[in-house]
Amino acid sequence: MAPEPPEILVIHPGALGDVLQAVPALRALGRLDGGSHVTLAAQPRLGRLLAGPAVVDEALSFDGLGLERLFADEAVPAVLAAQLGRAGRVVSWFGASDERYRERLRALVPSAVIAPPVPDNSFAGPVWQHLLATLAPWGVAASSCLSPLVLPEAWRALARHALAGLGAEPERPILAVHAGAGAVWKRWPAADLARVIERAVGAMRCQVLVHQGPADHEATTELHHALRERGAGRGALRLDEPDLPLLASVLQASTAFIGADSGVSHLAAAVGTASVILFPQATRERWAPWSPTALPLRAILPEGDVDRVAQALVARLDSSWGGV
Repeated sequence: MAPEPPEILVIHPGALGDVLQAVPALRALGRLDGGSHVTLAAQPRLGRLLAGPAVVDEALSFDGLGLERLFADEAVPAVLAAQLGRAGRVVSWFGASDERYRERLRALVPSAVIAPPVPDNSFAGPVWQHLLATLAPWGVAASSCLSPLVLPEAWRALARHALAGLGAEPERPILAVHAGAGAVWKRWPAADLARVIERAVGAMRCQVLVHQGPADHEATTELHHALRERGAGRGALRLDEPDLPLLASVLQASTAFIGADSGVSHLAAAVGTASVILFPQATRERWAPWSPTALPLRAILPEGDVDRVAQALVARLDSSWGGV
């Protein structure tokens, strides 16, 4: 009987974009020791997102672990101690700045890797490279695990059904658009985004699919207003607040994607969609996605010039649609 694969527990309670930056490191962990069982403790919806494509083997709720007890002086509950002790290795991209947490976790798992989820200024590369670098004590080197997420067929079937329900035409390319971002200063101007969409529709006769998440009403409203002013918003498809498996699958089914620095943009890149992502000057170098299908541009001149962005997007639409 084959021995059970080694257990690795990874703790990462970050938001969508933060956790997607960890995909190359999570894949590398799964290859350690000839194949390891990787459990991710994260927000439940993000754990499910990465368990579906088998980036991790199992997902736990971060809040359900009870790690807050490691920040206090009280005794560690037996259940928590046992759960941490069962893992041969623990990676905590959480709590690195708290000395008590570090000491108490290492008392339970001496070889634990504890590091911040985002590097300080002494690290020159993007976040995903930093997360890989934190695993160097275990012999994890630069990773080649940069292929797109392989989504389950059941998820892809849901996307086909959803697109048909929205009235998408199979014979036309789909340009997915996400106008929102986690902060207003990260957004690209709606008027500029509308001009780029207009150019793409004119050049490729593509159908526009606008995604709106729970916090994107203002940004989406501004975009629709700008599109109407240019006469380019007629017939645009709307995907409002889907769950992450459906969103991931619809983005993968799209021919190309354009958006600002957001978790949704990172998801489009992670599923392999040809993506143009407009980053503020302050975030591009640190948050550039790992996926080779994404083109990260600075949202300032000259990279953020509407003509340059439109040319880049049309080229990606043409290349992707020509390869279908």
